[in-house]
Amino acid sequence: MVDVCIMTGFGINSDYESQYAFKLAGAENVRRVHVNDFINGKDHLENYQILMFPGGFSFGDDLGAGHVLANKFRYTLRDDLKTFINQEKLIFGVCNGFQVLVKMGILPALNGKLFDQTVSLIHNKSGVFEDRWVKMKTLKSSCIWTQNYDTFLEVPVRHGEGQFVVKDDSILKELWEKELIPFVYDPITYPNNPNGSLDGIAGICDETGHIFGIMPHPECHLIKYNHPQWTRGNAPTENGLKIFQNAVNHAKKNL
Repeated sequence: MVDVCIMTGFGINSDYESQYAFKLAGAENVRRVHVNDFINGKDHLENYQILMFPGGFSFGDDLGAGHVLANKFRYTLRDDLKTFINQEKLIFGVCNGFQVLVKMGILPALNGKLFDQTVSLIHNKSGVFEDRWVKMKTLKSSCIWTQNYDTFLEVPVRHGEGQFVVKDDSILKELWEKELIPFVYDPITYPNNPNGSLDGIAGICDETGHIFGIMPHPECHLIKYNHPQWTRGNAPTENGLKIFQNAVNHAKKNL
């Protein structure tokens, strides 16, 4: 049985959609778990094969989007999280969850160096909160979550701090050389690139392909009826469900 943990806490608001996505993808046990339950020992990461940090505004984005939740894990659950990662279990972060992963330093974790932040997600170049559907182009990568996509994926964005930036140019070069960029906005210009992300990067994975973060919301496009053009017969054949199915199928093979 595949056990999935959907992280919940103060300000997270996409946990129910994420829970439904994993159930639709075939996961048998999908639990919403408050971060304090891990900190207080009421639950343990070792009970799960998949961990997801969903979207929202954890801790009101005080001190920066995702920063407080990232520090809670970095300083109170570091050993448990490191064990989880070393066991090659799966981790997914969407929007605020992506912000948490990069600020925790477990994405991209180049050369296996955990808890060292080398990239970030900062305020949108437009200076405003962006809320629209966008198109992403699928790129070749080792990301387990994004396999079997043909060309494009359309999903919504809703964020104020989604501009992907790197500590220095060598980090960006390594991301491209190691094929750690599964999705880019297409076209990479505004408004389809809603935040002004460097090279149009919409998401990244680590070198193992087990940890994946993305700004747009695949859990919001699971069936054709989620797409705004479905009544006109223009809903794309690809949707976000395959991301969750890839993870569940991988976990089942490795039970």
